[in-house]
Amino acid sequence: MPDTILPQPLVDLAERVIVANRRAGRTIAVAESCTGGLVSAALTEIAGSSDVFEAGFITYSNDMKSELLKVSQDVLETFGAVSIATAWAMAQGALKKSHAQVSVAITGIAGPGGGSEQKPVGTVVFARAERGASPDKVVADMRHFENNGRGGVRLQAALCALELLLPDSSVP
Repeated sequence: MPDTILPQPLVDLAERVIVANRRAGRTIAVAESCTGGLVSAALTEIAGSSDVFEAGFITYSNDMKSELLKVSQDVLETFGAVSIATAWAMAQGALKKSHAQVSVAITGIAGPGGGSEQKPVGTVVFARAERGASPDKVVADMRHFENNGRGGVRLQAALCALELLLPDSSVP
């Protein structure tokens, strides 16, 4: 029986993230919405991750995005929960609420419902923030993953978020 219930590609990438960030001497935090803790689960699956992984915030509702990560109601109402502005604010909030050097935020529509013509199921937005980086250096991207079921969208989103946590990564 396997030691983990998580898909092996997710665990393998999480291990790369932990090793690379340990080598770089930096700690990480994540702010998750549509992935519901999947990225945090993958990172904590790795033995010794506690010296790199500092915090995971699962803010599924807009109220919690606002209350825990200080995403402004104006941003949520103007751009919506699934937007670059919201993901960026979530990433900044994760940095402010932790001591991490880098954070990644994920917000999206995993389905099967909730999509629209402008933001169909599979739409996921990512943002990465780094402590001390210029505030105008926004690293964010909106992706449209194949709608291969809720679990499939969440897995694709988690893999993308982990890639962004690699020290030499840029938005894929």
